[in-house]
Amino acid sequence: MAHDAHRIETVEELREVMGEPSPVTAMKVATTLDAFARAYIQRSPFVLMSSADAQGHQDVSPKGDGPGFVVVEDEHTLLIPDRKGNQLVFGLQNLLQNPHIGLIFLIPGTGETLRVNGAAELTRDPAVLERLSARGKPAVLAIRVHVHECFFHCAKAFLRAQLWKPEAWGERHRVSLGTITSQRFGAGEDVAKQLDDLIADDYRNNL
Repeated sequence: MAHDAHRIETVEELREVMGEPSPVTAMKVATTLDAFARAYIQRSPFVLMSSADAQGHQDVSPKGDGPGFVVVEDEHTLLIPDRKGNQLVFGLQNLLQNPHIGLIFLIPGTGETLRVNGAAELTRDPAVLERLSARGKPAVLAIRVHVHECFFHCAKAFLRAQLWKPEAWGERHRVSLGTITSQRFGAGEDVAKQLDDLIADDYRNNL
């Protein structure tokens, strides 16, 4: 690999480019979930969960359900339900090796996001799983997050991306997981269609 003469290697070099945060910006990081954070989480139907294994290999997993599906247990603790999925459980395995977790909560149409960092543990406590029920089914397991940091992120990324402006979305393209999978195994379009039908059936019946 060719050496990059402009590579940034120290915090001092990074700060030369990015500058220092203002005192007001630095003050926005809290160590507990205040009333504003709790209200945002109770309205959010979607969160991105970042984790890493013992070697630092990272994974980001989307979690979604009805608004408030992540439960605020108290100002220091969150409960995230895990439901039926593809059983790869990359993120959950990571948390068993390395409890550090990062979350980004989103609300459709809202530019600001909420970031939460902390330490996680997994539980199969029946009372907790029942509390996290949806569509008449308890959660399969729960991720309990002990909050270390919490802060709101400004809307600039969403404004630049025009993420909540349908007129800026362009043509919608469907991702055919059946086609992707069948091509990797050298199968044809008939197999791709069968896989897509199975996936669609799973979406309908196993949320």
